[in-house]
Amino acid sequence: MVRKIVKINEELCTGCGKCVTPCVEGAIEIVNGKAKVLREELCDGAGFCLAVCPTGALTIEERETVPFSHEAVEEVRAHREVEEIFCHFCGNSEYDKALFPIRYKGDSVWACAQCLPRLIHG
Repeated sequence: MVRKIVKINEELCTGCGKCVTPCVEGAIEIVNGKAKVLREELCDGAGFCLAVCPTGALTIEERETVPFSHEAVEEVRAHREVEEIFCHFCGNSEYDKALFPIRYKGDSVWACAQCLPRLIHG
């Protein structure tokens, strides 16, 4: 099956782990200091991980791979401890406000729906 999936450039990856949290499906993990898509059936190709990578190591490519599996994602979610994320500007949790991955002053951070208009309009 041909579909979109995350590709990680190991030469650019610093192993910071910022891409792991936005991957709610659990496809990305840090292995030996580098981000890896361990199970391609978990990657939905949405690319939320791309926006938070400080080095641009992640891209989306269209290629032959296994089909996306909702069942595999649910299995991983049942056993995965997810790190809560917060707005860089006000500290709101992802449970308080919608959060968006953004680049701000050269850093990859999260901004909540409340703070985003202020950032856009100054």
